[in-house]
Amino acid sequence: MVTIAIYNLKGGVGKTASAINLAFLAAKENYRTLIWDVDPQGSSSFYLGVKSTAKNEAKKILIEELDIAEAIQPTIYNNLSIIPADLSARHADVLLSEMKQARKKIASLLSSIKKQFDIVLLDCPPGISLLHDAIFYGADWIIMPNIPTTLSIRSFETIVHYYKENNIDTDKLKCFFSMVDHRKNLHHEIMHEFYKDKLFFKHYIPYLSDIEKMGIHQAPLETYAANSYAAECFRKLWKEIKKTCI
Repeated sequence: MVTIAIYNLKGGVGKTASAINLAFLAAKENYRTLIWDVDPQGSSSFYLGVKSTAKNEAKKILIEELDIAEAIQPTIYNNLSIIPADLSARHADVLLSEMKQARKKIASLLSSIKKQFDIVLLDCPPGISLLHDAIFYGADWIIMPNIPTTLSIRSFETIVHYYKENNIDTDKLKCFFSMVDHRKNLHHEIMHEFYKDKLFFKHYIPYLSDIEKMGIHQAPLETYAANSYAAECFRKLWKEIKKTCI
């Protein structure tokens, strides 16, 4: 089982759209795929039309009051399951602060279902906290969508510095550009500069309305706009991620 965290220090960079579309493409290729929606906003859960079945489910998973396997729900798509989020996920840092070996918690929970899935994607909340430390430790790969803007790149550089400062393996950190607007020269300039860094995948995700419409359709791009340029970009990115990470 390969665990991939879709993460960024910043919000609004396309994490959830990426998690949903990459997970769908993996499932379409017959990988047994699980999305764990770790973000209390529950956007992945919304896109896939799945809600928690138990009160405070996210909290109960962390404190092992509820077996993680019992929280897994199927989606309407073959080979794609989800652990939905709820607002109790906002307590994750408090709960982890009271645990011994908190950094190993995510890895420990996922170890119990490793025979059920080929790929697990974590849709992570923005920020940097005890929960993120557990994700950094527990995931095989951390993949960061980055808008080619000054602040987004600053967030990327902050995380690289944090990894080095805390002896976290930077080899597991990979990035791609998201929400790329070809009308903006700054986007082109930043992309050109950072493609020199092997941390960035070659393929990127454009800023297009077809992706924004995921919220209206509550579905991955492939189900309603398979012939779009945006869907093609996700397919190319998935192929590159698969070659590197799977």
